Amino acid sequence: MVNCGNIFLWPGFRQNIVNKISVSLQMNPIISKNIEELSETVANWIVDHITTVLQNQDRFTICLSGGNTPKKLYQLLASEDFKNKIDWKKIHVFWGDERYTPFTDDRNNAKMAYDVLLNHVPIPSEQIHRIRTDIEPEASAKEYEKILRKYFPLTIHNVQGTTFDLTFLGLGDNAHVLSLFPGYQLIHEQHSWVRAVYLKEQNIYRITLTAPVVNLSKRIAFLVSGQDKADALVHVLEGHFVPDLYPAQIIKPGNGELFWFVDEAAASRLAK
Repeated sequence: MVNCGNIFLWPGFRQNIVNKISVSLQMNPIISKNIEELSETVANWIVDHITTVLQNQDRFTICLSGGNTPKKLYQLLASEDFKNKIDWKKIHVFWGDERYTPFTDDRNNAKMAYDVLLNHVPIPSEQIHRIRTDIEPEASAKEYEKILRKYFPLTIHNVQGTTFDLTFLGLGDNAHVLSLFPGYQLIHEQHSWVRAVYLKEQNIYRITLTAPVVNLSKRIAFLVSGQDKADALVHVLEGHFVPDLYPAQIIKPGNGELFWFVDEAAASRLAK
């Protein structure tokens, strides 16, 4: 079992034991066989979690990730088997990062989420908060930060505030997370919640949330699948703490919970 403070390697579990989950360092990890099983595992988990949270509050805030792994999850949540199990009118949607491309571009994370999920469930449009790509990158980052800080006050009655009820994250094959890439100083941002960054390697701007805002999430769930992620995963979870090389290591929730949902291929190099 991988154990890093309050980080849990929780790669998957079958539907018939979802309700038996106990968030505990002593819990042995169960790894999903493939992306299909992983997606169903997480879909059941999120339905259960949203239902529980909404018993005590009137909204549920979720931060979405881009990429192929969550795409399969989003498709499942929009399916007949799942979409009627969530009170979508109480869901408020955000994104962890965005490529600076038009909304009509297939590389746009928001477009993907709309195509496979948001266009198929009854979330009020005013509760969906896209990262804008129709204004300059720096202006977009500042605008999104204002939205987040209005939603999530840092302190409430002198008690440390939290941000998202649930944040989904992916892991790149180079161990990047959000748009925090190896070798970029942005990994160590301490104050701003949202930043624009130009990636020389990709010749593109991105607008990204930073570690401070994500680490205030109540729950964070990494979704990782595929053999091409195996090296990155073992470095992030079992290697030395070197976030400049493995940026995903910078994700350490202060008072929240961190889950890792992975499939067998991605977990192939983890210690047994």
